[in-house]
Amino acid sequence: MITIKKGLLAAVAALALTISAGLSPAAHADEQYFPLQSYRVGPYAAGGTGFFGGFIDYLNLINTRDGGVGGVKFTWDECETQYEVERGVECYERQKSHAGAAAWNPLSVGIAYAMIDRISSDKTPLITINHGRTDSTDGRVFPYVFPLLLNPYSETSGIVNYIATKEGGLDKLKGKKIVVLYHGSPYGKETIPIYDLLAEKYGFTVQQIEVPHPGNEQQSQWLTIRRAKPDFVVLRGWGVMNPVALKTAQKVGFPATKIVGNVWSNSEEDVIPAGDAAIGYTAITTQASGNQYPVVKEIVKTLYDQGKGNLEDKKRIGSVYHNLGIVNGILNVEAIRIAQAKFGKRTLTGDEVRWGFEHLKLDQAKVEALGAKDLFHSINVSWDNHEGEGYVTFQQWDGKTWNVVSDWIAPDWKLLRPIIEKSAEAYAKEKGITLRTAADADAVTAGTN
Repeated sequence: MITIKKGLLAAVAALALTISAGLSPAAHADEQYFPLQSYRVGPYAAGGTGFFGGFIDYLNLINTRDGGVGGVKFTWDECETQYEVERGVECYERQKSHAGAAAWNPLSVGIAYAMIDRISSDKTPLITINHGRTDSTDGRVFPYVFPLLLNPYSETSGIVNYIATKEGGLDKLKGKKIVVLYHGSPYGKETIPIYDLLAEKYGFTVQQIEVPHPGNEQQSQWLTIRRAKPDFVVLRGWGVMNPVALKTAQKVGFPATKIVGNVWSNSEEDVIPAGDAAIGYTAITTQASGNQYPVVKEIVKTLYDQGKGNLEDKKRIGSVYHNLGIVNGILNVEAIRIAQAKFGKRTLTGDEVRWGFEHLKLDQAKVEALGAKDLFHSINVSWDNHEGEGYVTFQQWDGKTWNVVSDWIAPDWKLLRPIIEKSAEAYAKEKGITLRTAADADAVTAGTN
């Protein structure tokens, strides 16, 4: 009962905060606003509190240490979605009335899908870091959607390539059997066709098994897996589904060393509740965990040591979700910095921020200068490539911490790009969208958002 009351209070507080923001919609000339459709209660609260905590921590760091960017400070408010599409859309409709919105960062595939038409009309970027609609990578068709660092198809390619390294090469995948255990949501279903494609290309068999939301019960699925006797299981989970999967795998006798998690099955919150059932489990990631990176140390010094950090549990500083939020903060802030260099040190319009994201290029030297060396690799976004050719690595859980067990790996763009373009072009035809050119991308709508 106490937990329920706390959750309700958190939701009411978040709603009140959003309504309060709506009463003062005007943006000051020296402020840039981030509407946050967060989720701090519900079955996916671990991901939400970690990610949005890291994102807010980074924005707060830039405000406190640097006075913002170009003299423009960041403001934000949170609207509780509980990871539900209807709530996410309601938050969008409330928060968009606030002027000076930089970008939307809902961290939800379902909410992101529901927002695509809306943000395209409103001309404000939608950031879907490590997730989202794969063909939104094609900026010719989706000018305002950015699946930064890693789209679902790139993730699939990286996982299959990693499994191949364990088997001795891509040619050794022939005759192997892989099961994909996926979350029963738009997010979970996104990669079904690409696993089928890669199975055909490399000669392995794939069996894809759905786990209904939220994933508290998986006995029948794992009994099916035990009967199938696959060489590997790919865990494409989210929230409570992940530790339940690892514990159930142990019960049916399937080894954790043969389970490879996707990018939303790679956190401490996924493995710690599973106990020893998670030891040896491996997962893909776009950013490393740990608090040893200069930017994380600076957040601790500037915020947490002063009682200003966003996470209630300081033990989560440097965790996978917290670090992803920090990296997301870096990408958003640097896009604004790039846009300011072109349009002026002032509150930017959403379309100007879109231009900044389409010129977001952070090589390893720049990443190091930002205090994030080895936290993430690099990013190179362009007007027609909204993922940014991100790199991934793999980490293994030893019972106490994640340990990196691979080099940085690039996606197979030669294979994936034609598939992405074909899907995007079909969407454009369906919606009556004219493909953008480089000249179109360089043009920015005048006025304020």
